[in-house]
Amino acid sequence: MNIRRIPSGGEFENRIGYCRAVVAGGFVHVAGTVGQGDGVADQCRAALEIIGNALNEAGASFADVVRVTYMLPDRTEFAPCWPILSETFGQNPPAATMIECGLIDPKYRIEIEVTALLPETPNT
Repeated sequence: MNIRRIPSGGEFENRIGYCRAVVAGGFVHVAGTVGQGDGVADQCRAALEIIGNALNEAGASFADVVRVTYMLPDRTEFAPCWPILSETFGQNPPAATMIECGLIDPKYRIEIEVTALLPETPNT
């Protein structure tokens, strides 16, 4: 099985020892991703942009996401993200879980992790 790693250059990747995404076994596994911004909605949008870039580099999109996990230090801040998430996943909603937990830095209000099925390419 081939494994392809997709780094994004995030500050924690080298410090902790991981990469943004791994393509393996027909799936794209995108690591928990935080985004910059003043509030949870801005951070949600920024995290989704980073995730979207990783999916795109892997050859997938949000339409291919089959599983998503949302992690927030305060579950009451999840509702402002719902319209953003609904718009992002549109007609292709994945299975989802929301977990209330501490994040790596208190400035982060949401972390998002996804798994996508890599689209099959036609034989040439």
